[in-house]
Amino acid sequence: MSVSNAQTSLLDRSRPAPRPRTAGSRKRRYALTVLAFLLPSAIPLALFTLGPMVAALWISLHEWNLLSAMRFVGLGNYVELLSDPQTGAVFLHTLYYIAGYLPLVYVGGLALALALNSALKGRSFLRGIYFLPVVTSWIVVALVWRWLLNPSNGIVNAVLAGVGIQGPGWWTDPAWAMPSIILASAWKDLGFVMVILLAGLQAISPDLYDAAKVDGAGWWRRLFSVTLPLLSPSTFFVFVISLINGFQVFDQVYAMTGGGPNGASEVVVQRIYDLTFRYGAAGEASALSWLLFVVVLAVTLIQVRGQRKWVNYG
Repeated sequence: MSVSNAQTSLLDRSRPAPRPRTAGSRKRRYALTVLAFLLPSAIPLALFTLGPMVAALWISLHEWNLLSAMRFVGLGNYVELLSDPQTGAVFLHTLYYIAGYLPLVYVGGLALALALNSALKGRSFLRGIYFLPVVTSWIVVALVWRWLLNPSNGIVNAVLAGVGIQGPGWWTDPAWAMPSIILASAWKDLGFVMVILLAGLQAISPDLYDAAKVDGAGWWRRLFSVTLPLLSPSTFFVFVISLINGFQVFDQVYAMTGGGPNGASEVVVQRIYDLTFRYGAAGEASALSWLLFVVVLAVTLIQVRGQRKWVNYG
């Protein structure tokens, strides 16, 4: 062995053996990798969602008209809102909207999904037509429905008059203002619900329907014993999204009724808008937005807990 080879051998022996990677180091490396991929989405989320939420929480503890300096009032805005009958009224109007909108949009979307899941001629074209309102601007849809439901010269009342029925006042009548908004909202969102439920229907194996037919199950029996139980994950998703969107309803209310007549259709987000830009009470508006957030979070958590009893992922 040469002198250089001997020196290299001695140096190699003197170097410490590389340490094997521990479970902790692997987890840290995995976490850093995940973080690197999440950063492009996490940064905008922090800037434009979490940041405004924290700012709204801070503003809710102050009295502020958007112009003068803020004055700290602690929980005063929350106390004032909870003692104001108008707060309860707008939450009731919002629940009224959800109670009318959710069954209508789900049943209508399910009917469309069942029809377009069959061997119907031109079904691809019909799927696109029914989905078109989903990608249409809410302001455009609301103005069109405001015209359709015009009590004096609207098409809907003209058709009703043609069959001998006197049409209601729709969005000009306090009793019919919210049903008008519900009709417009359900019509616009039918396509979205249809697509979600249609995807769920196509994931159900045809063998299950064949087995049910062999057992003598009719169409309705197959619907309630096969289709709806296996469609429950899609139904759960539709319910969660629709409830969250229902609590945040605003565009159609603002464009069709402005919360009227006489506040009959004023919802929570409309109230937040009015408190901020009409009455200059940004602190109360921020407090109301946080109350809405707590309600939506509570309802969503209840749904998530309850899904174990009726959602079938089998």
